[in-house]
Amino acid sequence: MSVVIVTGSAGLVGSETVRFFCEKGYDVVGIDNNMRKKFFGDDSCTEWNRLLLERTYKNYRHYSIDIRDRDGIRRLFMGFGRNISLVVHTAAQPSHDWAASNPEEDFSINATGTLNLLEGFRRYSPDGVFIFTSTNKVYGDTPNRLPFVELRTRYELHREHIWFDGIDETMTVDQSLHSLFGASKASADLLVQEYGRYFGLKTVSFRGGCLTGPAHSGTRLHGFLSYLVRCCITGKKYEIYGYKGKQVRDNIHSSDLVRAFYFFYKNPKKGEVYNIGGGRDNSISVLEAIELTQKVTRRKLTHEYVERNRIGDHIWWISSTVKFRRDYPEWRCEYNNERIVREIYEVQREVVYFTG
Repeated sequence: MSVVIVTGSAGLVGSETVRFFCEKGYDVVGIDNNMRKKFFGDDSCTEWNRLLLERTYKNYRHYSIDIRDRDGIRRLFMGFGRNISLVVHTAAQPSHDWAASNPEEDFSINATGTLNLLEGFRRYSPDGVFIFTSTNKVYGDTPNRLPFVELRTRYELHREHIWFDGIDETMTVDQSLHSLFGASKASADLLVQEYGRYFGLKTVSFRGGCLTGPAHSGTRLHGFLSYLVRCCITGKKYEIYGYKGKQVRDNIHSSDLVRAFYFFYKNPKKGEVYNIGGGRDNSISVLEAIELTQKVTRRKLTHEYVERNRIGDHIWWISSTVKFRRDYPEWRCEYNNERIVREIYEVQREVVYFTG
């Protein structure tokens, strides 16, 4: 029996991971206690996704365990032991703003929770693979020091700049403003690396850009594209925070990300780090995303500009996937921005939010 453990299994990346490995015939164990509802309210509840997974896959088992529960996590790992071939850790507190209001709880979830999982993995499943969904926020605001040019709808780098096609893993994580969320995720990221390098375990931190897809329960504080589409459908006012709406993100569909996980799982390394995202081809500013969403939904978005940007937010982020594609040349993104937005819209319209 080969068991895959997925934390945050009812969330965006977690549920995509569950589907992927269930459909490949693995026994999948999900860990998710719906903390997203506590973070962001009823609109972000993930119970619908958990129920859908349980109805769809007979080889899926769900455990409502808090990853901060050291004894509960240890018992789970002890129970499955060396049958665990893979751990995909996607559970997190994902918001800058929420972390600033609840710093101790944020750190306990993102850092201590990760430590609990790594210890369970090391003690009982050391032959497996541990994949961590990290974030580009571990680089803090260092990307904001790049020499940007302001264009009509976005900030941009000159074509001659070394990182025009994306920022790689050589960017420093030191001497920058991270936000408390960025700091807690950086702590977890370093722990994952250290358990690989110090203990010789097969671990990796995937530093994601803007992770997205139709399973995202997007809210004002987290889930950029999903929340934008929801606002367009429902008529709710969308708030743009700072940088004139010209801040740039590269979007990667959760399906493309999980396929990257699979390539690593089949040929793992120890203590590795990869920047992962949609790259330049999937880069988009907030203003450009609004225009695209209005085009796809055929609805006008009501939006308001808020001058103050979020602390630690990036003016411009495009991920370089050169290192990952060099190590795993068969991987590539299959989703572009329009396909992503269209899929989010179709799911939200038909399943959850359509009222017309």
